[in-house]
Amino acid sequence: MLVRPPLQKLAKATSGVFAALALTACSTLGYYGHLVHGEYAMLAARRPIDRVIADPSTDAALKSRLRLAAQARTFASDRLRLPRNASYTQYADLHRPYATWNVFAAGEFSVDAFQHCFPIVGCLGYIGYFDLERARDEAARLRGQDLETWIAGSSAYSTLGWFADPILNTMLRWDDDELAGTIFHELAHQRLYVQGDTEFDESFATFVQREGLREWRASRELPVSDSADETRSDEFAGLVLDARERLRTLYASPLPAATMREKKREEFDRLRADYAKLRDARWQGRGLYDDWIRGEINNATLLPFGLYHRWVPAFTALFSQQNGDWDAFYSAADKIAHLKPQARTKALTELQTNVSRDSATR
Repeated sequence: MLVRPPLQKLAKATSGVFAALALTACSTLGYYGHLVHGEYAMLAARRPIDRVIADPSTDAALKSRLRLAAQARTFASDRLRLPRNASYTQYADLHRPYATWNVFAAGEFSVDAFQHCFPIVGCLGYIGYFDLERARDEAARLRGQDLETWIAGSSAYSTLGWFADPILNTMLRWDDDELAGTIFHELAHQRLYVQGDTEFDESFATFVQREGLREWRASRELPVSDSADETRSDEFAGLVLDARERLRTLYASPLPAATMREKKREEFDRLRADYAKLRDARWQGRGLYDDWIRGEINNATLLPFGLYHRWVPAFTALFSQQNGDWDAFYSAADKIAHLKPQARTKALTELQTNVSRDSATR
């Protein structure tokens, strides 16, 4: 079962250059130039995977990983009915640990993301950079506006099909399931993407990734993978989401600022304590998120949680309704995608409610 590495891929840059083609007031010419340069450097580093594998100087371990990636890429189109194009048929070594660094920001008494709006991809709750120092400078600028910030490194990068996205060296640190699942996830974005609805987009792609991985493992006669880590990931996200909703209620109260700051600190302390109980009891001491929980926690660090999972049960139900037929599933999902936001949420909620009702009656 695919589990995203702790917090490494909670956000990824999307359509960077095209998002900057018509700059908004909050953007600068320098940012535009940075995106163009970063995108060009990534594209210029691409080499066809078959040539990299055929090159005698290529490390044997790299050849093995790229062969697996190529097989997963073929499976994505042949079996999962995902776009058949040049994406993930090439390899690029960026010579850095992450593809991008994404800056999240929120107000002192808010759990809503500071929005960055672009003409192609719509509004995003973060802004991405190809360079860590630029990300740090942006975080400092936002802090100067009395916003809390968090910088998250992202190993994956997608242009939503505008360019032929390559397999990156930053993606190869993952295990085989994670590598294959990421290819499925990113191609799912190319298959269906709703401008401005991150929860829909990421939940849809996460479902395709999870179900695709099940079929991928079955096709390779591999055993069903252990879902324990996925369960732990979901449980941890649940803790954070609960804390975020408690903070939302707190921030809506008429308390004086000083009192609110104290109660905010208490909520972060409670989150740490709840995590320790979960880790030591249910997880038998396995501290998957120890580094995150020990670090600085603020409103911005809570923002990415829930983006990837909110509607996964709804898409699971939709796939079941289509009897596991991928083409029929995509057609049904596309119809929901074209609904107006309120109607889209209603349709997904009804699917999700039906799943809960069916589970309760078993």
